[in-house]
Amino acid sequence: MSTSTLLRVCRASLLAVCVLPALVSSVKAVDTPTTREAPDLTAVRAKIKAKEFKAAIADLNVMIDKGVQHADVYNLLGFSLRKSGDLKTAYTFYKKALDFDPEHKGALEYLGELYVETGELAKARQHVVLLQELCPQGCEELEDLEQAIAQATPPKTN
Repeated sequence: MSTSTLLRVCRASLLAVCVLPALVSSVKAVDTPTTREAPDLTAVRAKIKAKEFKAAIADLNVMIDKGVQHADVYNLLGFSLRKSGDLKTAYTFYKKALDFDPEHKGALEYLGELYVETGELAKARQHVVLLQELCPQGCEELEDLEQAIAQATPPKTN
């Protein structure tokens, strides 16, 4: 068994033992928290749910200024920036989230949705493939991205 395969098996086992019981009882979140110890993002998630994106951005930037480095922080910052219309900076933070955790389902979904918004459907579909690998039984992030792609209008060709 290769090191890469062994690492994936260990991650899957950790996920099953530690995270799945918590997710089963949790309410639908704005993103899917990673297994790494995360800062308390309850207030930020509440602001995002209330569509108070600028306030969420301010809170997340304070965390980053204090030295917090976590995929969930970067993912939520990317989401808030995207919803505020700053697609270029949102892209930067989604990529940073994926640098910290290449299998972060929320960041994969949201970056895929950004690609849909910018008409880059081929790149969005690449994220569907990645999510299919991470969620062979399906998951919310995969379903949401597939729905966004299905609802996208292909660019007109002249």
